[in-house]
Amino acid sequence: MDWILNLSIPAMILVVLALVYLVTAVIYLIVTRLATGERTRVFKAVSPGMLPPMSVVFALLIAFLASQVWSDSDRASAAVNREASALRAVVLLSDQFPGEPDTQMRGLIRQHIQTAVRDEWPAMARHGVTLSIMPGALAQALKLALSLDPHTPGQNIAQREMVTALQTALDARRQRIVLSGSSVNVVKWGAVLVQAALMLIAIALVHCDSPATNRLILGLFAAAVAAAIVLVAANSRPFSGAISVQPTLLLQVMPEADGGT
Repeated sequence: MDWILNLSIPAMILVVLALVYLVTAVIYLIVTRLATGERTRVFKAVSPGMLPPMSVVFALLIAFLASQVWSDSDRASAAVNREASALRAVVLLSDQFPGEPDTQMRGLIRQHIQTAVRDEWPAMARHGVTLSIMPGALAQALKLALSLDPHTPGQNIAQREMVTALQTALDARRQRIVLSGSSVNVVKWGAVLVQAALMLIAIALVHCDSPATNRLILGLFAAAVAAAIVLVAANSRPFSGAISVQPTLLLQVMPEADGGT
């Protein structure tokens, strides 16, 4: 489903609608062809009372998936915000060590952000980043902060806060990488799609003796199924697709090459 998940929202809506209506049309044609003679009586014996419980089960499945994907997206956004805030704090605190230490620290922070935006974000969209990949520039920045030789009480405080902020940035980076691997697995998608198909079949059986009504109800429910699938699919991966977490905040806190902020 990767190609569907990476479509724009309008394109995803059109593709999902087309696929759902195609399946619905196949179900309608099969049931209509089979609903002849004795089989019509058998199909009509299916109780309409089974439709509400099946609809509730489908709604609960969608609610559980939506809760998962929204939670992952919120946590991913929070991780990026925390990383950006920590890096901004490091840049501000480095002013307490003017000269080479300040310039070197700003350069390392800039290098880390550039690497994150250029390399890590596309790799996270492909689920291709793991914690085994070390953040070289950020690790060097932490070593630099630990090696500073403070001469005033203010520099002592700045060094401690700088080390804490860098550790926070490292932890936030780990969190976003872990969250970049989250997605709705095949079993969950399968459960939702099977439940939707069973609902369509049940509707087609209950209304098999009234083609016009059958088409109307099937069409309405198919549209609802497509909307639910698009809702989950568009948010299923925090760092890929049309609705994804972007490195905008990291770019906003990136130090300028000339030493500005």
